[in-house]
Amino acid sequence: MAEIPELINDLAYILMSAGIVTLIFKRLKQPLVLGYIVAGFLVSPHMPYTASVVDTKNVHLWADIGVMFLLFSLGLDFSFKKILKMGASPIISTITIIFSMALLGVAVGQLFSWSKMDCIFLGGMLAMSSTTIIYKAFDDLGLRQQQFAGLVMSVLILEDILAIVMMVMLSAIAAGDNPDGGQMLGSIFKIGFFLVLWLVVGIFAVPAFLRKIRRLVNEEVLLIVSLGLCCAMAVFSTKVGFSSAFGAFIMGSILAETIEAEHIEKLVEPVKNLFGAIFFVSVGMLVDPQILIDYAFPIVALVLTIIIGQSTLGSLSFMLGGESLKSAMRCGFSMAQIGEFSFIIASLGLSLGVISEFLYPVVVAVSVITTFLTPYMIRLATPAYTSLEHHLPSRIIQLLNKQSMSRPESTEKSLWKQLITQMAVNTLVYAILTSATVAVMFTFFLPFIHEVLPGEHLEIYGNIITGVLTVIFIAPFLRAMIMKKNRSEEWRQLWEESNKNRLPLLFTILVRVVIAVAYIFFICHRLSHLTNAIVITIGVMAVALMVVSRTVKQRSIKLERLFMLNLRSRDIEAQVHGKKRPLYEGRLLDRDIHIADFDVPMNSQWMGSTLKQLNLGRKYGVHVSSILRANFRLNIPDGDYVIFPGDRLQVIGSDEQVSKFAHAIKTEVIGEDFDLENREMKLRQLIIGEGSPFIGKNLKDSGIRNLYSCMVIGLEEGKENLSRIDPNRRFEEGDILWIVGEQESLDALFGTDKD
Repeated sequence: MAEIPELINDLAYILMSAGIVTLIFKRLKQPLVLGYIVAGFLVSPHMPYTASVVDTKNVHLWADIGVMFLLFSLGLDFSFKKILKMGASPIISTITIIFSMALLGVAVGQLFSWSKMDCIFLGGMLAMSSTTIIYKAFDDLGLRQQQFAGLVMSVLILEDILAIVMMVMLSAIAAGDNPDGGQMLGSIFKIGFFLVLWLVVGIFAVPAFLRKIRRLVNEEVLLIVSLGLCCAMAVFSTKVGFSSAFGAFIMGSILAETIEAEHIEKLVEPVKNLFGAIFFVSVGMLVDPQILIDYAFPIVALVLTIIIGQSTLGSLSFMLGGESLKSAMRCGFSMAQIGEFSFIIASLGLSLGVISEFLYPVVVAVSVITTFLTPYMIRLATPAYTSLEHHLPSRIIQLLNKQSMSRPESTEKSLWKQLITQMAVNTLVYAILTSATVAVMFTFFLPFIHEVLPGEHLEIYGNIITGVLTVIFIAPFLRAMIMKKNRSEEWRQLWEESNKNRLPLLFTILVRVVIAVAYIFFICHRLSHLTNAIVITIGVMAVALMVVSRTVKQRSIKLERLFMLNLRSRDIEAQVHGKKRPLYEGRLLDRDIHIADFDVPMNSQWMGSTLKQLNLGRKYGVHVSSILRANFRLNIPDGDYVIFPGDRLQVIGSDEQVSKFAHAIKTEVIGEDFDLENREMKLRQLIIGEGSPFIGKNLKDSGIRNLYSCMVIGLEEGKENLSRIDPNRRFEEGDILWIVGEQESLDALFGTDKD
């Protein structure tokens, strides 16, 4: 008999222990992530009383795949457009929190005389709050629909993004013997270059590809294609010096802009859950009880650092973002824990061999403790604010609380600022695309053409062909760099406003022309031995031809329109299907009034009732502004509109009103049928014998339906099919009836017939 491979045995231990422990944690209403960690500890070699995993190397390999799919799913739930729409407030808060908590982590590590790399990685771990744990805590406490919770989730999304960047930077730091400012700047530039390049090229190519194959794709094919794109981007990311997780996240964020994003997210979720569970179990496997005992004091110190640091520095960071004192404290206290990204950063440090073995279990222990404390910290925010309100002068409290109320609805930027910002972004994007095109041509096509045309004399022709093709390929980018925004509304207003503006406006064109000529100069200088004067002349002439060429103009416009169509495809789909939120969102004057979405449960007691009957406004104080059913939206529904299971209600109200409504829609449901097994319908034959109480009665008088909750299917008369019974026909002795009903009802009916 063939033996089962050790990996299969290990997976059996992992999944069985994870299943049992997570059931217990679900019962205790604790985050499943902690259950996975405990399960990993139970099957680890450090636990002598249970069966332990043998092939830890392969388990950690699967865990690396889990990290990749976790970040791919994170990217699917992320949109760069959402970040741009957030404004400066969450960005300021996020950067301040990460910077301050990272410095605090480094300082604590140095107090314990840990190594330089341990301190740097510890700072990264302490800077990352857990999105999963906070979301779960908000959900359990019924706070998810409140306004401060939305602010926290916005910051957590940005933290997750910056965590990806931090992982790349930490890898770069770990690779250097003595990282300095120049190396750090080089890493940041490299991240920015490839980030923009992959996003622009990906959004241009991937949605167009999915649109072409849409009719050929079913769920199975879409899953395989999506995971294939994820793995391909992960491989490509490692080829250019980044982690596979970074590439997976980028591909997820590209797919997030497609119409298929939500569908892909649902298909990938089971795969993510499986490999994610293995990852978190592998985290628990590294927990050594002896290390926890030896490092008990640092663990307590780090827990206090996170709790005090996030509750104070986090609150100050949200205040810097423009929030009132009360709102900032509720946000800051909510983020006092670390979670999954801290484990990922720790795994990165271990895989690179730059952090000590003890740091991983220490961070896991800190995460477990702070996770258990999270609900209490969230509840503590309001009493802490009340206490602070009693001790601080009322003037200071009023000043801090008026920050968010006094913020203008929108700040009017100067025309110059708008124009220069738009020009700078366009120039940067097109410069990156141009640089990437030139690099590809010189790296791949030039060696290829030299192999096709060998010899010193033919090499000149190869250089000419490469140079001409490269210029043709980059021509639409260079033209767009020079001409875009030259006829915009801001440009026209500035041009007509004053003669003093005209020379600076012309100078902006000159700068972009010089950049374009510099690219042509580089290509010619690299492929020829012409003098600089001739090369510059060729560059100026080439740029002039690009500007006046209708063909280049049409290509440039076509590429840009296709890109914008791909970028907006998900928004267009949302508008068509009525999923887009109303334009007035975020324009309500009262800071305590906001919009929230609620799904009507399938077992809701509200189903079949009209809005007038439910009287939601009087009961809870909320206004139902829209109802989304299937792919259609009904705005401003009247009182006669009937609620159905699965409807999505968009309501407007204060935090308190929305919380009451959320509790009601969640609890006012039809109870679960715990006797479901006895509700099975069965078919039985009833022969009316002598003395039966049904003789001489018709269907209605017999009470078979009304008294016994059974139904007569038909009368058996020796035919192939049952005969339909006339309601007025009276039963006779010897009639054979076929009855359907529940077992209990049938027993009662047949018992009566026997009596």
